[in-house]
Amino acid sequence: MENHKLQQGQIVELEITDLNTSGEGVGRHQGRVVFVPNTVTGDRLKAKIVQSKAKFARGKIEQLLNPSPYRIRPNCIVADKCGGCQWQHIESQYQREAKRQQIVQALQRIGGFEDLEVQPLLHTTNVLNYRNKSTYPLARSTTGQVQAGYYRQGTHKLINLNQCPVQDERLHPLLREVKQDIQQRGWSIYNEKNHQGKLRHLSLRIGSNTGEILLTLITTSEKLSGIEAQARLWLERYPELVGVCLNLNRDRTNAIFGKTTQTIAGRSYLREIFAENIELHIAADTFFQINTDAAELLFQAIAKQLNLSGNETIIDAYCGIGTFSLPLAKKVRQVVGIEINSASIQQAKNNASINQINNVDFYADKVKDYLGRVDPKPDILLLDPPRKGCDPQVIKALLKIQPSCIVYISCKPSTLARDLKLLCQSQIYQPTYIQPADFFPQTTHVECCVFLHKN
Repeated sequence: MENHKLQQGQIVELEITDLNTSGEGVGRHQGRVVFVPNTVTGDRLKAKIVQSKAKFARGKIEQLLNPSPYRIRPNCIVADKCGGCQWQHIESQYQREAKRQQIVQALQRIGGFEDLEVQPLLHTTNVLNYRNKSTYPLARSTTGQVQAGYYRQGTHKLINLNQCPVQDERLHPLLREVKQDIQQRGWSIYNEKNHQGKLRHLSLRIGSNTGEILLTLITTSEKLSGIEAQARLWLERYPELVGVCLNLNRDRTNAIFGKTTQTIAGRSYLREIFAENIELHIAADTFFQINTDAAELLFQAIAKQLNLSGNETIIDAYCGIGTFSLPLAKKVRQVVGIEINSASIQQAKNNASINQINNVDFYADKVKDYLGRVDPKPDILLLDPPRKGCDPQVIKALLKIQPSCIVYISCKPSTLARDLKLLCQSQIYQPTYIQPADFFPQTTHVECCVFLHKN
């Protein structure tokens, strides 16, 4: 039978049979795929078609006829509007199983791996209040009130928040009250349409294990009248606040942070205690895992699986500030950390010095360039690339130096599967253990660690 294109505005009845990688429910009407956000497998509903393409359509819930057993009441009153979370309406255990299936399907469809066992997701007990950093766009309401929050799904319309259930709850008073202080100071708010105004974002960061807080305003100008006095007031009001910073970003860009950060009061960093009792100094714009407890769980799983003797050499590629390099250095003979960001490398060196760890070296370099000339080869190579995965030259270098074990940490299943296929197609390596972890409950994002050993 011929599939007729669905019409915009048409009401169709659907049963949701799957979730896609964007977190939308997947249903079918007369053979045509329909994606519907804020749904879950098992929902039966009427959906209104809002977009119709040749091969698929998108809809929104018009009426929920029969809710799925996996559906729960969201903890956030704006969960169906805010673009920060996609899955607050889904029971936590089913969220984790859906994420595991993302990895299984990517390995099968993209990697060509049919019979690999993917472990259940590592997870903490905290499915809320886990985020150690939140950066909120600022705006003004139609009545002139300063707002901070997240954008409505698929738009640049701000949803104003006074608290966020996935953010560390110790940050809630600052989110609520700092907006009022900005209002009273009369500081202008940036307008992305005409590139006018100063304040762009409010960034709050906390050391999950220390409680230390860093407050950063992202602005187009360092000239904010009364900022020094206000910064001192904030430090007095919030005992846990250790620093107030200004980050300068004058560019017309979607990037949040600019290249220059100045400390207005207090320190430029917070202290955090991580795995193996490592003390880390983390600045306003430092990359550090959002979920500290989940990152520690993954580190412990990696260390256990590697079964280290203490005599190994490790290269930590894309090492950041030494988050995994430094605790690993306590367990092996030598670690080398590689990272293209020179500021991160300087922080990594400082963190090594603070912890009096002397068997680790950090180099600011492109991973592909360093691996292309490394000698002797390491016993273990830890890979933690950005979402886009590894440069083809990195894969080529790995196949040339052939460390005994590669540990690949990924935050995107599709690029992970692509790179694993390249590493394994010559039969040099074989995946031996696949451990996903839930770093981002209530969202579709999933972290995954794959151990590769030489055949």
